[in-house]
Amino acid sequence: MPAYDKSDLERRMAGAVEALKHDLAGLRTGRASTALLDPVTVEVYGSHMPLSQVATVSVPEPRMLSVQVWDKSNIGPVEKAIRSAGLGLNPINDGNTLRLPIPDLTEERRKELAKLAGQYAERARVAVRNVRRDGMDSLKVDEKKGVFGEDDRKRHETDIQKLTDKTVGELDVAAAAKEKEILGK
Repeated sequence: MPAYDKSDLERRMAGAVEALKHDLAGLRTGRASTALLDPVTVEVYGSHMPLSQVATVSVPEPRMLSVQVWDKSNIGPVEKAIRSAGLGLNPINDGNTLRLPIPDLTEERRKELAKLAGQYAERARVAVRNVRRDGMDSLKVDEKKGVFGEDDRKRHETDIQKLTDKTVGELDVAAAAKEKEILGK
C-alpha cells in the first residue's frame, strides 16, 4: 500500500484552517460573540465543565452577552469563572441571568489581539508545512518501494506544493480579515 495519500493531506491541511478559524473566533473584537466564552470552564458538581454544559450563551445586543444558567444554584460559580477567565468581562448578575457588557477595546489591547491573531496564523502555517513535509517524505518512501517512478513523484510533489500554497493563502486571508476586524480598519 502506498504511503502517499493525497486525501489525507488535504484533510489535515483543511483541519489546520478550521483550527485557525476557531482560534480567531475566540479573539474579542469589541463585538459580542458567543465564541468569546468558549474557553471558560466552571467548577460545578465537583468537576470542571465547559460553560456551554451548564448555561446557554446568547447575544441579545451587539455589545452584550447574556448567560442563562440552567441550575440557579450555579450562578455564583459561573459568575466567578467568567471573572477569573482573564477575558476582561465583568458579569452583572440580575438573579436569573448574567449580563456581560462588552467594553470598548483600548488601542493597546487591539494591538495585542492583532499580534495574537498573527501568532495563531503562524502556528497554523507551521502545521500546514509539517503536513507538506510528511507528504513529501511519503512520496520518497513510495518511490524507493517502487510504487511509482521519479516522474510521478515530481508530479505529486507539485500537487502537494500547490495544495500547500492554496492552504497557506486561506490562512493568510483569514488572519488578515481578523486583524482588520480587531484594529477596526
